[in-house]
Amino acid sequence: MRIARFVVDSDPMYGVIEGDEVTQIAGDPFFNGVQPTGQKFALDDVRLVAPIIPRSKIVCVGRNYADHVKELGNEVPASPLLFFKPNTSVVGPNEPVTLPSFSEEISYEAELAVVIGRICKDVPVEKVNDVIFGYTCANDLTARDAQRTDGQWARAKGWDGSCPLGPWIETELDTDNLRVTSRLDGETRQDGNTADMIWGIPELISYISEAFTLLPGDVILTGTPAGVGLVREGQRCEVEIEGIGTLQNVFRSH
Repeated sequence: MRIARFVVDSDPMYGVIEGDEVTQIAGDPFFNGVQPTGQKFALDDVRLVAPIIPRSKIVCVGRNYADHVKELGNEVPASPLLFFKPNTSVVGPNEPVTLPSFSEEISYEAELAVVIGRICKDVPVEKVNDVIFGYTCANDLTARDAQRTDGQWARAKGWDGSCPLGPWIETELDTDNLRVTSRLDGETRQDGNTADMIWGIPELISYISEAFTLLPGDVILTGTPAGVGLVREGQRCEVEIEGIGTLQNVFRSH
């Protein structure tokens, strides 16, 4: 099932996408379940927005693909390397991303994102599927110059617009062997597979939930394959994940 968040006139609402139509859902599917209202819209007549604005946090995993670790000249960490993005970093599909004034080196990173569906803590690996609502595409935009100079990653990873998400949430997906690609102005830059993750999704969510209580609507970014590079004003970046779809954003100057 594909759960989208969309706008027709003003306020965003949730809906289920089927073919070229979206059926409105009553209320919030994270708390009310998926209850179709019967109200349908043509997909071409609505504007998709970020499928989720996380309730409390976006937890990201760095250096989770060995080829990406190698291209940046880093060592494979002994355990998952975690950092946060604030919910103000989220933008939706086809929304412009404003490049931050403090950086001259913004890099794209295509990632599979996991959306949490229920409050949880200390989740055993074998129970992780019970707490997942679904999956979406993410672009972990990074200010490389700030990442080098700041000593920690809050500014480099968390600036406004640094976390495009979308285009929708896919609730049924086998994530063991999914192609993850990025394209810059139509040219393929990253072409990886979730099978190459150092830590898989069950291990990641179990590990993360040892430290943090996860809430419905929290998002986990699972790392990026090799091929990252810089973007410039006016360029278009697409993140495509097999079984989900394509997230597209254009960059503009501050």
